[in-house]
Amino acid sequence: MASFPVLKTGAIAQYPADRTPQFSTQAYRFLDGSEQRFPGFPGVLQQWTIRLDLLDEGELETLREFFLGQAGRAGSFSFTDPWTATVYPNCSFASDTLSLQFEGPMENGTQVIVRENR
Repeated sequence: MASFPVLKTGAIAQYPADRTPQFSTQAYRFLDGSEQRFPGFPGVLQQWTIRLDLLDEGELETLREFFLGQAGRAGSFSFTDPWTATVYPNCSFASDTLSLQFEGPMENGTQVIVRENR
C-alpha cells in the first residue's frame, strides 16, 4: 500500500493545518414530531486539510505524481496524523483535482484534503 509522501524535512504537513473529526448521524422525524437518531457508521472518521507552502519543485512534483498515481479520490493510501503520529491505513484524497502553485524557487505550494475511509 502506498503512503502519503513526506517533505524533505521529514514532516508530513506544514502549519497551519487542520484536523476535523467526521461524524455520521441519521435522524428520522415522525409525524407526531418525535425523532429517532442513530449513527451512520461506528466511531469517528478523521479529515485533514494539509496546506503546503515554500516547497521546492521536487517536493511538489513528488506530491503531484502521488496524486496522479492514486487517481484522485479513487485511490487508497496510508496517512500518518501529524499531531499524534498515528498511521491511518485506509485514506484517500477528498477531491479529484489538485491545484498547484508554481511561483518560483522554493515558493511553490498546494493544499490537499485527506480523509479516512471505512
